[in-house]
Amino acid sequence: MTELVLGTKKGLFVLEGDPGDGFAITARAFAGEPIDYAIRDPRTRRLFAGLTSPFYGPKLFYADDPQGEWTQAEGISLPEGGDEALQRIWVIAPGENGTLYAGGDPGVLFESDDGGTSWRLNESLWEHKQAESWQPGGGGLCLHSIAPWPGEPDRLAVAVSAAGVWLTEDHGRSWRRGNKGLAARYLPEEVPEEDAALCVHHMERAAGRPERLFIQFHGGVYRSDDAGQTWTEIGSGLPSDFGFPMVLDPADPDSAFVIPLEADRDRVTPEGRVRVYETRDAGSSWNTLADGLPQRDAYLTVLRLAFAGVGEGPSLQLYFGATSGEVFGSPDSGATWASVATRLPPVYSLTASA
Repeated sequence: MTELVLGTKKGLFVLEGDPGDGFAITARAFAGEPIDYAIRDPRTRRLFAGLTSPFYGPKLFYADDPQGEWTQAEGISLPEGGDEALQRIWVIAPGENGTLYAGGDPGVLFESDDGGTSWRLNESLWEHKQAESWQPGGGGLCLHSIAPWPGEPDRLAVAVSAAGVWLTEDHGRSWRRGNKGLAARYLPEEVPEEDAALCVHHMERAAGRPERLFIQFHGGVYRSDDAGQTWTEIGSGLPSDFGFPMVLDPADPDSAFVIPLEADRDRVTPEGRVRVYETRDAGSSWNTLADGLPQRDAYLTVLRLAFAGVGEGPSLQLYFGATSGEVFGSPDSGATWASVATRLPPVYSLTASA
């Protein structure tokens, strides 16, 4: 049985099913509220939902049963007396040794050591943000990607739009940039690298080779083989160098799956065809995966956190949701696809677990 947890414009949805037998909606929570991100921690089975109320601002809630009582987490706030306010919780990610991380706007990282009941601000990264006046991307100043290092709780990489990649090797007490090789073609060439607004869209770490990271950038797909120290562009062969979501196969450190969009000013699937692209050679070549996906008059938008996988190898299941309210799934690592759900509210995030 596979579970999909969806954050949508109008609430949280839980779908359950098997790839070959279809899915059904088994729960809904926060009806009418915009859920920016939702996930079930695979270690504790606790659910988390980040929502942005138009009246009360961003909140983080947790529950063991999506149809039961939800509790608001403590500590999700910025330091008092400042000029900025928390705008949104973008992502929640399990770390090592029971740690949880949450990233948000404006470029903020929170940590929890008690299963998500209470949270604290990572002050070191916040101080970088304050001192360097990070600039927002089109979706705000969002810390949207968190990549723990398996077995190494002190090592962590995060990505911020538009402040680039940041790396720590001392459990977040200090941070340094990891942007060498990322080319911001949307900026004048004379802008120094240290001043560039590097609009990383999504970052993932290869589970079996943790020094390898992949990035979907605002203008290209990149790979790092030295834990984010340097980057090499690998997007040649894709129909567009613009996109947001990315998934890796845990069994294959040479793998990456992306869903390109037409361009920054036309954020829909190119040519009205929904296509997932896969590399199995670390970006030297890309294969088109479209069997079962709409190939005509389908101008979909898939957001950065609405693409997920569960399992590995040939049986890797892949799922993505679109702002049209459609969800598609593959039981066989993208070889074939089918509709999982239709007529949902716009999908903001999608996470999967078995």
